[in-house]
Amino acid sequence: MKPHLTVLAALLMSGAAQAAEVIDVHRDANCDCCKDWIKYLETNGFEVRDHVEVNMLPVKERLGVPPRLGSCHTGVIGGKFVEGHVPVAAIRELQQRDDLAGVAVPGMPAGSPGMDYGQPHQRYQVIGLTSQGRDLALGDYLGSQPLR
Repeated sequence: MKPHLTVLAALLMSGAAQAAEVIDVHRDANCDCCKDWIKYLETNGFEVRDHVEVNMLPVKERLGVPPRLGSCHTGVIGGKFVEGHVPVAAIRELQQRDDLAGVAVPGMPAGSPGMDYGQPHQRYQVIGLTSQGRDLALGDYLGSQPLR
């Protein structure tokens, strides 16, 4: 291979390796915390495709999000759902786990990513949904940080 083609190929491959991961986010047009979660994802290196929906219920049903795990917005990455104010660490775990269909932070816990408006933070749990439909506690969080 000619030297200039080798350099070009190396540059292209390094750019591809650094490309942002894409997550689709479905949300209601009037929800500010959804927009704040999108900003959080972008700040953490994700490319977000924002889908404004008139009705979120059919989206959640199509993606297999059980009502008990529901929140205000739903993301999709790698064919798996990300429901609610899920921290990046839990999204990364989802990507590594073949046994999970999705992850969720039910409700809208104060201080979770996208819900930080200066109020005291609530402790919350990230729940994984297995491919068999079982809930699995993945971890406790305060803000965007896991509690150990």
